[in-house]
Amino acid sequence: MVREGRETVVVAMSGGVDSSAAAGLLVRRGCRVVGATLVMAPGDAAGSLAQARAVAGALGLEHRTVDCENAFREGVLSPAWREYDRGRTPSPCVVCNYRIKFRMLAALADEVGAEKIATGHFARVEPEPHGRGVALLRGVDADKDQSYFLHALSDEHLRRALFPLGALRKSEVRAIARDMGLPNADRAESQDACFAGDEAGFAEALRLAFGGRARGGAIVGTDGRELGRHDGVHRYTIGQRKGLGLALGGRAYVCRIDADTGRVVLSEDPADLESIGLEASGFRWSGGNAQAGPFRCEAQIRYRHRAVAATAEILGGGLLRVLFDEKVRAVAPGQAVVVYRGDRVLGGGWIERGLRDG
Repeated sequence: MVREGRETVVVAMSGGVDSSAAAGLLVRRGCRVVGATLVMAPGDAAGSLAQARAVAGALGLEHRTVDCENAFREGVLSPAWREYDRGRTPSPCVVCNYRIKFRMLAALADEVGAEKIATGHFARVEPEPHGRGVALLRGVDADKDQSYFLHALSDEHLRRALFPLGALRKSEVRAIARDMGLPNADRAESQDACFAGDEAGFAEALRLAFGGRARGGAIVGTDGRELGRHDGVHRYTIGQRKGLGLALGGRAYVCRIDADTGRVVLSEDPADLESIGLEASGFRWSGGNAQAGPFRCEAQIRYRHRAVAATAEILGGGLLRVLFDEKVRAVAPGQAVVVYRGDRVLGGGWIERGLRDG
């Protein structure tokens, strides 16, 4: 029987130690916790579903599975392939969070009468002053912070969200899981099984899954000289230096991709990767942070990229222009750019192009 006044929370349980510890912490708080494993692909990848069920059993939780396979394929994988096909580099984890995961968790929460939804992300939320919404903040552990992947969540989902690990470090999470006796407390860190493998392998798997045509063409130097041939622009990303399929006798980097002609341009000069800024489409503010005119921020162009000081401005129609205080390497169209003020997420959009000197 559920105690009167006891908060009900739906917790995403992937089978990993982070989501398991998040569920356990909520149990310790006295919440009624309903575990939910979102099944994105056929089969039981890496035993994740079995692990989630084992943890739910250890914690005495009700556990549900939610079939997301079709929604994931059409809402995340298909758009990701279209981006690769255009010579761009998608951010499928960002898309998955706002299109699939939090929507599915919210729907289940409504079904079971839960006020909140929780995940094992390393991020934080707190109320904005003057009732302007809920702010999304970086996790305390800088090495694990995942606010970049969550920046596109709607205000509605942020208001319902709980991130029990946001104020913890990974080492503390491991210790908590061991203290709770969770069966996966010492499970090795693993990449999200949805997007396993390197960039080129994932892109090729998507091409095959969606029957796409490989846009082959020439690999050329910055002087236009042909250096070799390739069998698909989807295999390349800006800044890439490994897996180029050429022996050039020195380091070379992908600095431009033209999907229409199939040309992949390489440079041996790292300066050819540098941008003074970028333009991004589809910008959306997070929480109550909307403002007019140019504003100071720190801009992050990839999950593992150091955020740099910048000045940003909305030009209209959701177009964001960012000018960096220092040049930034490997600005890749298709990736998300997230702008921060300190730990606070201001918003984010989709990179269209890097800006060069001149």
